[in-house]
Amino acid sequence: MPIATTGKVLVSGANGFLAVWVVRAFLENGYSVRGAVRSADKGVHLSKIFNEYREKFEVVEVPDITKGRRCEGAFDEAVKGVDAIAHTASPYHFKADDPAELLEPAIKGTVGMLESARKCGTAVKRIVITSSTAAVVHDEPTPQTFTEADWDDQAVENVQRDGRNASNVHKYRASKTLAERAAWDFMKTHGSSLGWDLTVLNPPLILGPILHEVPSPSLLNTSALQMYNTYATPDFVSGGGCWVDVRDIALAHVLAVKKEAAGGERIIISREAFWWQDWLDATPEAAKSNPKYQKGKPGSQKDVIPPVSYDASKSVRILGIKYRDMEETARDVVRDYEERGW
Repeated sequence: MPIATTGKVLVSGANGFLAVWVVRAFLENGYSVRGAVRSADKGVHLSKIFNEYREKFEVVEVPDITKGRRCEGAFDEAVKGVDAIAHTASPYHFKADDPAELLEPAIKGTVGMLESARKCGTAVKRIVITSSTAAVVHDEPTPQTFTEADWDDQAVENVQRDGRNASNVHKYRASKTLAERAAWDFMKTHGSSLGWDLTVLNPPLILGPILHEVPSPSLLNTSALQMYNTYATPDFVSGGGCWVDVRDIALAHVLAVKKEAAGGERIIISREAFWWQDWLDATPEAAKSNPKYQKGKPGSQKDVIPPVSYDASKSVRILGIKYRDMEETARDVVRDYEERGW
């Protein structure tokens, strides 16, 4: 059910790369926001950057849901009195030895949020979960275009079979697939008795300028660090994928709350496929002449077809989203680096 801009939205993991932009997007569109963080100190930066919205923004502490049984009821208090929930909190990295390091927090966090909303979220009308195209894509021998009908059950099977020996990519993709499936299974079981519906957004690699607190490049989140290394690390340019600007996926959360037709939908939010060289080629001329940014091999991958792409037409049809292009995002990323002195 759509929520008017007078409503209040709970954003989980509110100090994360994407989540800070989600908070900002809701505030800029008139909503009040309750940002959930793991500890009070993680909310200090949020209070500073959203000071102008202090009458509409609050920070609440929710314990680390990955610790033992603390996930049970962790969000019970946080969901009270909110009209919508944007659940963005889920681990994203490729360093897990034991697959459980990714699977447990992703699944428990998602189901825990839904269960808290079922028990205590009496005002909730819609929940938006940030999943990923990691739950969509699966390995194919030739370039493919994937849609919302696709699921990455392949990664789940590999992790179930190989455990710790599975690839780190498959461990991450399995965590997103299982967490999202758990959400839809929850709706199958409880949906008829709930006062809210569910929307799931599936973005690929999220790139763009940084709003959360990061004192140095080495502490960047996984996707932002990949972008930084593309510019700053000689010979780093290799591979590619699909991307979306962090500000566009943030706005997609707002639109998913606003649009009635988004209820019950799984929606891919993706701008286009890319090679990392494309980002260097799209960089403003002033930055290209700066010796601290590498140039790679200009134009070298221009005519090479990326291995995967996504059909994001549903996001345009239902949400009416308008995507930024690579040139705008590259310009704003480089400007962000300059302002930070990186």
